Amino acid sequence: MYNPVDIPHSASQPFTDYSRWRLLVNDGGRHTWHYVRTDEECEAWPQNSVDKFWLGMDLKLPALPPAKTPLEAARNGYTFYKNLQSHDGHWPGEYGGPMFLLPGFVIGSYVSGMTFTNEERLEMIRYLMNRAHPEDGGWGIHVEGHSTVFGTGLNYTALRVLGVDAEHPTLVKARATLHKLGGACAIPAWGKFWLSLLNVYDWEGNNPVPPEFWLLPDWLPFHPHRWWIHTRTVYVPMSYLYGVKFKMEENDLILSLRKELYPQDYYSIYWPDQRNNVSKADLYAPHTALFDMINVALASYEYCSLPPLRKAAVDRAYELVVLEDENTGYQTLGPVSKMFNLIVRAHRDGPESDAYKQHEIKRHDFMWIGKEGMMVCGTNGSQLWDVGFITQALVETGLAELEENKESLLKALQWLDEAQMLEDPKHYHTSYRHTTKGAWGFSTKEQGYTVSDCTGEGLKATLYLQHHLAFTPKLVSERRMCDAVDTMLSLQNPNGGFASYELIRGPAWLEWLNPAEVFGDIMIEYCYPECTTSVITSLAIFRKHYPHYRVNDIDKTIRKAIKYLHAAQYPEGPWLGSWGICFTYATQFALESLSLVGETYETSERSRRACDFLVRKQRADGGWGESYKSCEQMKWIEHAETQMVQTCWAVMSLMYAQYPYPEPIERGVRLVMSRQLPDGSWPQEAIEGVFNKTCAIAYPNFKFSFPIWMLGKADKYLAELKARSTSGGKVNGNGLANRKIGGHH
Repeated sequence: MYNPVDIPHSASQPFTDYSRWRLLVNDGGRHTWHYVRTDEECEAWPQNSVDKFWLGMDLKLPALPPAKTPLEAARNGYTFYKNLQSHDGHWPGEYGGPMFLLPGFVIGSYVSGMTFTNEERLEMIRYLMNRAHPEDGGWGIHVEGHSTVFGTGLNYTALRVLGVDAEHPTLVKARATLHKLGGACAIPAWGKFWLSLLNVYDWEGNNPVPPEFWLLPDWLPFHPHRWWIHTRTVYVPMSYLYGVKFKMEENDLILSLRKELYPQDYYSIYWPDQRNNVSKADLYAPHTALFDMINVALASYEYCSLPPLRKAAVDRAYELVVLEDENTGYQTLGPVSKMFNLIVRAHRDGPESDAYKQHEIKRHDFMWIGKEGMMVCGTNGSQLWDVGFITQALVETGLAELEENKESLLKALQWLDEAQMLEDPKHYHTSYRHTTKGAWGFSTKEQGYTVSDCTGEGLKATLYLQHHLAFTPKLVSERRMCDAVDTMLSLQNPNGGFASYELIRGPAWLEWLNPAEVFGDIMIEYCYPECTTSVITSLAIFRKHYPHYRVNDIDKTIRKAIKYLHAAQYPEGPWLGSWGICFTYATQFALESLSLVGETYETSERSRRACDFLVRKQRADGGWGESYKSCEQMKWIEHAETQMVQTCWAVMSLMYAQYPYPEPIERGVRLVMSRQLPDGSWPQEAIEGVFNKTCAIAYPNFKFSFPIWMLGKADKYLAELKARSTSGGKVNGNGLANRKIGGHH
């Protein structure tokens, strides 16, 4: 299957017939792409609007009446966006951006003996060609980043494994950039690991990843179960593979790559000297002296490790891999851990095992085809996240009440009902997991991980749909909502803040042991304003509808969370975003939460400071624009272009805070309305999300949910401001006069 393939020099046109791609949606939100080969199959399974939109094809929708008001623009936006809702009620979408995921899929599949269809392979090649840097031909850590050894080394390797000739112009250019940056010797730790599995980099060139860590007593402050969940689930299979020194058998491709990836002779390299060799183009989190000292000791241990102890450690790591696979239906937490787990199961259980076959089935959940080709997504989707925001937007703007939208809202509620987790993981404490009963995850129920803000947004959306609309059934019972509250309450940390998946388990000094070099803040959980505010908001709305459940606990939790939020505010006024770009994103959530406890522009110095900061950042065209570099440097960095989604976040921030002056809001509204297309949609602009400081990730559905939300709210809010100027009444963040509860009614 990985035979050489003749590839055009240009990737501007599809390498496959795009009219034959179909997105299959089933099993609670799973979405997988399939290529239909015969005309009969095409006729039996016609393309729908969801398929066509994500493939970049024209939906041929009619132009809508030009919007004269913000509400009309919001209505036009949802008239379009309804076409992208799947039959099961959720909005599928890509979750691409990182450029180290597809190579892991290719290398992991190759060394495990797993293939791709020819169409998948061709469109993966095309995607990588389209994402090569236009100037130097390399690849970065994400699609908008500068070329790095991590991105260039891995994606070059992936193209070669997929069958592209080494003398193809794309690879000739990329190879020159790779060598200029230092060659594969200078690739960061995760890159060294992937290349070692492929047998084109020596295991001696890796810092140790000993599986013996998993045999340590759980009470130790540095035991791996105290690490952040994404780091933990990656390093479990890594420790197994390091422990057995897994490597692909030599073949002609591997021998050739040993020549291509390095500017020097592969067989002359002294590998121990390469362990800490990381290109300056890649380095974000340099090793600490402590980490380097520990690695020296661990490297010495490798020469005298006891075979019985190593076997017990490898067995323990394998056991944890199995527990993770079974807890998640073989989705695992993310695509990196998934492919490492696959290699472990292929090595231990073999290609005829059920585990291997299940991994092959679920591998497709991460593969997404767009107009540039086939990518690998950061999870198996962002299903819950996208459903949560658009349903809240429709309720708050009143668009949910329109007859034309009722069926769509009912389907969304049904999806939320089915997506809630109703029990704890199959392997709960044995897999070091947090409770999941009552939670919503980021993507699907099957994936099975509690996320604090996803549970908050899922509960908030459900409350809105079931309690603010007269036509919806009560699908999610009071008991199940209480279960969601219980889970959120269990996630508050001593400082009042909320982290992402779990409580903070480890001491802060564990960050000194960050091995990845290219990411920041990965060793332990951290509290985040966005996660904290989603919980505050959902609890505040919940207690309005269910005022007798855990009253004191909820009140205490909100008060502590607000105290954390106060402490997390930057002196200039905003909050730092860690999951979206960047200050506009987090400040929106923070000001919503503060408004719910009565802190507004009029009553709170903190709210005023935040609003004044945002107003100072507004551009001459009425919009806002932040670069992803804001997240890297943790200070405001202007984007070259005004960003429509960030403009929505900024305007919503002002409305949540009950900002009394209409002009900045009106200017932001005009900017967003001016960018709306005749069919009601908005064009894709810069990437919207981020994780671990350095890696941008795409939320393309944000360009629908947040403009619809902001414009619909602004229509009410600006009308109320005008009424206030004549009557002297107050206006709140939802455009509803004289109501105390800021953003909601």
